[in-house]
Amino acid sequence: MASRYEDLCAQLRREFPRFRVIAKRDSRLQRAIHRALVILTFGGMRGYLDDFVTTIGSTIYVCSDWNDRSDGDRWATMRHEAVHLRQFRRWTLPGMALLYLLVPLPIGLAYFRMRFERAAYEETIRVNFDLYGMGYVKGELREHVIAQFTGPNYGWMWPFRRSLERWYDAQVQVLE
Repeated sequence: MASRYEDLCAQLRREFPRFRVIAKRDSRLQRAIHRALVILTFGGMRGYLDDFVTTIGSTIYVCSDWNDRSDGDRWATMRHEAVHLRQFRRWTLPGMALLYLLVPLPIGLAYFRMRFERAAYEETIRVNFDLYGMGYVKGELREHVIAQFTGPNYGWMWPFRRSLERWYDAQVQVLE
């Protein structure tokens, strides 16, 4: 598994010459985003620095426990983030910022955030199927992913749970 993670990072360095991985706590920007998210989500999103990996442009900001995580977890997370790297390349930093953060609303109905995250979580579903099998993907992972879309972690980006369940189940069906 370690070689899978290292191979993926090497591939990303070739694909994105400015690719880098930085600890969130070492970034003023990330600490400021954390404070803003705590306020904007009324305290609902307090784990931004410690629980979430974030991609902006060609930089992936990781949690303080990144190097302590299993190689499988780091590989799976980096596969998810690679989707975002490609989105930033396609849409550019200003385009992603505008669409991801504001259109049509910053909280509660964030259509483009939902679409960008949905593409990345499709990769998460595939990777977790490879790592842990169908039982995990149909069980624990399903509720976790849907909660990301409907809860405070992404600003309640998509309140339509049934549509998310249909989307998720369709992704799983492709794997069966």
